[in-house]
Amino acid sequence: MRHAVSVVACAGVSVCALGGAGCAGLKLQLVDASVRRPSNVAVYFTVDTRGGEPVADLTPQDFRIYEDGQPVSILESKQTILQEEVAAIHYTLLLVDMSGSVVDSGDMPTLIQAASSFADRVGPYQKVAVYTFDGSPPLTPLVGFGGNARAGVSALATRRPRDPSTNLNGGVIEGVRVLTQQMEHAPVPLRFGTLVVFTDGTDRAHRASPEDVARALDGAGFETYVIGVGQEVDRGQLSKIGRSGTFASQNRGDVQKGFDEIAARIEASSRRYYLLSYCSPSRAGQHDVDVEAVAHGSAGRLRYRFDANGFGPTCDPNQRPAFDVRHPRAVPPDRATPLASAPPPSHASPRAPPPAGSEPGWQPKR
Repeated sequence: MRHAVSVVACAGVSVCALGGAGCAGLKLQLVDASVRRPSNVAVYFTVDTRGGEPVADLTPQDFRIYEDGQPVSILESKQTILQEEVAAIHYTLLLVDMSGSVVDSGDMPTLIQAASSFADRVGPYQKVAVYTFDGSPPLTPLVGFGGNARAGVSALATRRPRDPSTNLNGGVIEGVRVLTQQMEHAPVPLRFGTLVVFTDGTDRAHRASPEDVARALDGAGFETYVIGVGQEVDRGQLSKIGRSGTFASQNRGDVQKGFDEIAARIEASSRRYYLLSYCSPSRAGQHDVDVEAVAHGSAGRLRYRFDANGFGPTCDPNQRPAFDVRHPRAVPPDRATPLASAPPPSHASPRAPPPAGSEPGWQPKR
């Protein structure tokens, strides 16, 4: 029995992604699809387990293509996985708290090392930018998207706050604006964003309210994570910002652990995307196509319908897909990879976040 997941339409393609109980184990989520002459068909999608864990490193041989229920030969279709850079781009904005309590804590070398290793791990998959906030209204850019993030992070060693207070709420709102603006000006039609915030406490400047933050995040089309480490960390408050995941600990020694866990999650999420291209043998009419992924003894499918009228020979599957630049797509946060639940502390309910100051770890997305 099949269950419809989503329906989109683009470039003459009517697309319907399906998740079937008979294909239990993998979930394929459609992002966008492209059809162009002579007979090119391309689909951009994610692959996760049914439990929400990303599935990475699949090869063209791990996918099977069916048109109207009949298998399409790999040799005939010349199916391949394209480099997603031809159609998609991923941005991460790392927003670092540089209020007085952070700068004067004595922990700056640890913070710099943790943020540097984060940039090294995420950088191969996403264009990383690093900005800072303190108690003043504006953000301070250290390095722009795709720049030398490690060098930018190293510059934190010589920075002093303009205002020693903590404008956490205002910083998050400005971070949403910066990341949204970057995504709007992306050179490719498929664009994705991630906002990562490091802080050692709570908002002290009161330049913006929690309601202001909620409104900004409601309109953001990307994932948000928070790393909170310090005596003033309140998991409940920070989780309202880190909607995709929150690492919270009152132990300042957990800075590296927090950055490592979020970097691992972003890296895994980045590698769950696939741009599969093939040459259709159809030459006219409407056709249903199933793309099936088979890995580690599990399988999953998505289905879409395309129009083959005017199709012909001489197809090159490496041709750039014709995604709609005028109507760019992004996976909304509720379709993003959910965080795996960390084992809760023994004194906390697994269905509720532990109180501030409890053992560090993830608060899964609800």
